[in-house]
Amino acid sequence: MIRQKRVRARILGTAEKPRLNVFRSLRFIFAQLIDDVSGKTLASVHSKSIKAGEVKDKKGKSALAYLTGKALAERARSLNIKHVVFDRAGCRYHGRVKALADGARDNGLEF
Repeated sequence: MIRQKRVRARILGTAEKPRLNVFRSLRFIFAQLIDDVSGKTLASVHSKSIKAGEVKDKKGKSALAYLTGKALAERARSLNIKHVVFDRAGCRYHGRVKALADGARDNGLEF
């Protein structure tokens, strides 16, 4: 909780460059694009809504996180969003969090 507050104190999302927030539980991963100025969620994706598929280097939950990031980038593209600020929410940048970021980057988001 303290690490999460420390990370979020330095990050601010706007309508042009929203915050890409990642929530990771033991089974699922959830990502959303947030405009902090107006306090609105612009797009969100939950790994429950993603069908498990094949990803070249990843298996299991990491592959699902990669596909979740890819789906979020597609939704962002439909909203004409190209640049985001990545909010890892206090989690280390490896494993599923990194896989989600890689999926978003590979599908066109820049951060």
